[in-house]
Amino acid sequence: MTPARIRTFGISIRSVLKTLLLAFLLSIVLSIAALAQDSPNPSSQNHRAEGEWLTSILGTVRADGQKLTFVTDRRAWNVDNPETLEGHEGHFIRVKAHIYQDKGWIHITEVKPPTAIESRNNDER
Repeated sequence: MTPARIRTFGISIRSVLKTLLLAFLLSIVLSIAALAQDSPNPSSQNHRAEGEWLTSILGTVRADGQKLTFVTDRRAWNVDNPETLEGHEGHFIRVKAHIYQDKGWIHITEVKPPTAIESRNNDER
């Protein structure tokens, strides 16, 4: 009698071995996929190393002659693309910006008005 013909509880050893092999291969494939998702994006690490990150911040646009600065609760930021803030002088706004904290300036990518709650919180200060 060959091993393929030996039956345990009505299941052949060959089908059990095939199932185990398939489960093992599936676990390897899923492990590789999980590891690939966990590996960080090298370009995002480079930006972090340089001190740059994209975030949304609230503040007021201040005009000092020809120079526009963005003032938050904690500090005033120089703006490398002040044309995005033109027409918002003196306004409390929300911006999405890349922050270069080590250089003390921001690059604004989007300007939006604050929500009603954010405006109310600013008025209370």
